Amino acid sequence: MIGYVTLGSGDIDRSGQFYDAVLGVIGAKRDYSNDSLIVWGTGKGAVLSIMKPFDGQSASVGNGVMVALKVETADIVERMHAAAMNNGGTDEGAPGPRGRSGEYGYFRDPDGNKICAYCPPASGNLS
Repeated sequence: MIGYVTLGSGDIDRSGQFYDAVLGVIGAKRDYSNDSLIVWGTGKGAVLSIMKPFDGQSASVGNGVMVALKVETADIVERMHAAAMNNGGTDEGAPGPRGRSGEYGYFRDPDGNKICAYCPPASGNLS
């Protein structure tokens, strides 16, 4: 159902380096970029983009807004979280089981956008 998610950034180059590392873990590559926008995709499904706000105002983070990236294994959750920590991200919850099980890791990008990498339980109830 989701076609794309766009997050604001005040520093496109810094965000580009951050998401190249984090999304590279799942094989995502830059599909498009210019001075104010970068789009990453895996060639299937939704894409994630970072852009300078169109209205010219400062990028801001929505309180309670989070992007969740579904991955195949707990190991990938851990690798994405580590990539975030090694590339200027901040920890919002170390990888581990949460709630109805599954593996979740939470972090913020250098602009403060909250991201979750998660692997749903084997039953697939959180797909």
